[in-house]
Amino acid sequence: MLGKVGTTSAHRSDQRSLRVPPLPCPFPSEVNPCVEEVDEESHAWLAASRMLEGEGVLEHFRRSRIGWLAARTNPLVPRDSLRLINDWYNWLFAFDDAFCESETVGHRAAALVRALPPLLEILDERREPGADDPFGAGLLELQRRIAEVGTPAQLERWRTTVREYLFAQVWEAGNREADLIPTPEDYVLMRRITGATYTCFALIDVAGGYRLESEEWSHPDVRTLSDLACDLIGWDNDLLSYAKERGRDAARHNLVTVLRFHRTGSLQKALDEVASMHGAAVEGFVETRSAVERWASQPVLRYVRGLEHWVRGHIDFSLGSARYVHAWPEGTSWPAG
Repeated sequence: MLGKVGTTSAHRSDQRSLRVPPLPCPFPSEVNPCVEEVDEESHAWLAASRMLEGEGVLEHFRRSRIGWLAARTNPLVPRDSLRLINDWYNWLFAFDDAFCESETVGHRAAALVRALPPLLEILDERREPGADDPFGAGLLELQRRIAEVGTPAQLERWRTTVREYLFAQVWEAGNREADLIPTPEDYVLMRRITGATYTCFALIDVAGGYRLESEEWSHPDVRTLSDLACDLIGWDNDLLSYAKERGRDAARHNLVTVLRFHRTGSLQKALDEVASMHGAAVEGFVETRSAVERWASQPVLRYVRGLEHWVRGHIDFSLGSARYVHAWPEGTSWPAG
């Protein structure tokens, strides 16, 4: 069952020194060589879009270096594809800032539900965005750019994942409104959708210039790999960003908080359990990948490599992010290397 946040001992600040556990990852670390120029161009696109208001907010986004996340998770794609990916990541981060974390919308499920139909209609090509709808305009532009380089099936795959992501934000808003922390079982299931990771996976083959057939995308083994990669990205993000997130919204949508509240009662034990889950997921990924390699086509193998780039690239980006690392209390110990 869901739990009220309340003021339990499980959520009082630990005063002792914390230890951030290691997140071993066997996948190679790479960076797209076009990162600097594409990041600058994409930030200019974001600023011109009017999705974000105020120089302070725009500067915060610039310092976040979202282009480096795009470049680390898509190290082998050509420049134009990296720009498309970078713009999509910027749209997602801006939407999260303006809607999902907003006090007026993100904490009220009904208000968020009312905000979604225009975006869903744009995805379905049933309406044009109004002059006062920068998020709709940005979404329409990105959809048209994806349609120019992808097949109709690839575009629809991306649209489906975007719809799922948008609806999942209502679940998070409902939890905030009711002051609830989801159970580990519910959280693990929903984290795959709320983080928008599948919207990015749906662009791996598009950006790479190849096509994953529908039956390959939905093959049980490929789906298992996608789910495991999605889990790893979400859980790793929750662990590494916990110190930054705990000051906002009680970090209720964070696996560390969920495990601490429902299972461990200890912050350090919760951190260690997330790391243990990470290790098991990596082992499961490597094992399943071996089975896939026995039958996979070249596009499937390239897609699996894309998942590996995402898992490793996200870890490298997060460990290089000052906003994550510096949020941890003084005296926090980090794994060597």
